[in-house]
Amino acid sequence: MAELLARNAIRLDERAGSRDEAIRRCGAVLVEIGAVAPAYVDAMLAREQSVSTYIGEGVAIPHGTLNSKESVQRDALAVLRFPAGVDWDGVDVRVCVAIAATGDGHVDILAQLASVLMDPVQAERLRTSTNIDEVMTILEEEPS
Repeated sequence: MAELLARNAIRLDERAGSRDEAIRRCGAVLVEIGAVAPAYVDAMLAREQSVSTYIGEGVAIPHGTLNSKESVQRDALAVLRFPAGVDWDGVDVRVCVAIAATGDGHVDILAQLASVLMDPVQAERLRTSTNIDEVMTILEEEPS
């Protein structure tokens, strides 16, 4: 995951009043870092309408639909932390890991992220970290 996550794509003090606002914030970061065209943000919202991207442990992984691949300029991740939480269809989300992928690269990303979340200590570190370097370390570590 490290090669897909740039320091400027990690935001640790975000605020959002709703799930959709959080997704828009995630998409805006992907646009800002040059990973996606603005149309990808709409595809992220459309994906969420069809299936929730909440994966547990206070983490969601917003990403676009299969039809949105043409809006992806390069594979990338963005990590946004919402310290006050976001109501995500009745669950409290504290971290969003937004994914932009042109191919099937997101499958490996999801597997690696799942290994972090299966470790309650690592998941807690990810939810509470206020340090960009620590977030990068958490996501770069090999699962034990």
